[in-house]
Amino acid sequence: MMTDSPPPLDGLLVVDLTRVLSGPYCTMLLADMGARVIKIEQPGRGDDTRGWGPPFIGEESAYFLSINRNKESLTLDLKKPEARGILEHLLDRADVLVENFRPGAMTRLGFGYDPVSARWPRLVYCSISGFGQTGPRRDQPGYDAVIQAEAGLMSITGESDGPPLRLGVAIADLVTGMFASQGIAMALLARVRSGRGQLVDIGMLDSTAALLTYQAANYFATGRAPERLGNRHPTIVPYETFEAADGAFVLAVGNDDLWRRFCRVIGLPELADDARFDSNRARVRHYDDLKPVLDRRLRSRSRADWIASLNAEGVPCGAVRDVAEVLDDPQLAAREMIQAVEHATLGAVRALGIPIKLSSTPGTVRTAPPTLGQHTDQILRTDLGLSDADIARLRGTATV
Repeated sequence: MMTDSPPPLDGLLVVDLTRVLSGPYCTMLLADMGARVIKIEQPGRGDDTRGWGPPFIGEESAYFLSINRNKESLTLDLKKPEARGILEHLLDRADVLVENFRPGAMTRLGFGYDPVSARWPRLVYCSISGFGQTGPRRDQPGYDAVIQAEAGLMSITGESDGPPLRLGVAIADLVTGMFASQGIAMALLARVRSGRGQLVDIGMLDSTAALLTYQAANYFATGRAPERLGNRHPTIVPYETFEAADGAFVLAVGNDDLWRRFCRVIGLPELADDARFDSNRARVRHYDDLKPVLDRRLRSRSRADWIASLNAEGVPCGAVRDVAEVLDDPQLAAREMIQAVEHATLGAVRALGIPIKLSSTPGTVRTAPPTLGQHTDQILRTDLGLSDADIARLRGTATV
């Protein structure tokens, strides 16, 4: 997608005090849409995820590379007064500050929301934490696995006769980062109208509980906690994984018209007229009668054969694919969801693209994730006007 228009967040400066996943994912989303993101890292160590692996590509963690593109890395030891002074100079020109320390840590550093907003009233200040900035659990730490458990996701994930399971991606961290970027964008829009920034308070427990949607509604309606059903949907049938002759695929028969088409494709049109199965409500009630019939029929042909026949009739379905198969899909290539970017030490590295497609002001993958402190000298010299002697002195004291 080619355009001469700048991306939507072009010209905005984000000071990024986050590490691990939820915060860096949020700031990467902002950077993808054109914001300049200065990632502040501890000298000599950096973001925790720089050490998470294997796998590593050269000396760089694949994990870190996945969520830190389009950013600049500035090393600062914020326990030292001169480093805090540098941060203040950055906030003089910043639009957004994002942090994901435990509640109270920023206050101890002298950068809590109240004094920061008083000094820089136009600044949008985003705090990401496990349980939010208020409430009886505000001081507890939050990691993805803990939040998946505490927010109920694990209780509804897994086979009915098996243990609760964690999702295969860090969904609590990722959705928290998404909500944080949304909140920041909305606060920036509000600033256009009011002239003032505000606090964006994002809790991982809140964010993950918000995903419960219809599962929460089912509980509100019945007073019963939902149970694990494996790949089966609690309120739609058939909507789950089935085994073909040579592999697994998913059916998503979401309404009664699709059900009638599905029955014709599989050669069992009589099922559509059976009173036990002629409506979704009836199919849910008589699931135990229907499932063995479908299992027997769907095992009779190959997965590719079923998928081709069902797709031809507009019945939603898809193969259960591994990650390698997904990333080799020409559809993703056509949508620019696999991109290569030049890294300072590794050469070309592949990365996922940007899922939000804007027709006039698209985001871009411009630069690779930075090496630790890659932009420190440049930022101190160009943005803050420090001399080479000043920078050498700060390095000598391990301030940067």
